[in-house]
Amino acid sequence: MKHKNIGSSLDDFLNDEGLLEDAEATAVKRVIAYQLQQEIKSKHITKIKLAESMNTSRAQVDRLLDPGNSSVTLNTLIKAAGVLGKKIKLELV
Repeated sequence: MKHKNIGSSLDDFLNDEGLLEDAEATAVKRVIAYQLQQEIKSKHITKIKLAESMNTSRAQVDRLLDPGNSSVTLNTLIKAAGVLGKKIKLELV
């Protein structure tokens, strides 16, 4: 029995299964959510204060900080980063 994925990379397997884009989006969102949470913690900002500063709801902040929610908009990320004194840097590789 020949296994088509033996010796291939995880990326190759995920791509073959049609899961690569979702996996990458989830990984990126987890990193961003973690970084935002670290900044919030270091600056002693509450979620309510962050929401007020972003002119949004606490529920939106919860979605932003949810590592499993990859549907957050770029605009929301930029707003949150700005409130925390940071910038979002995107690059194509």
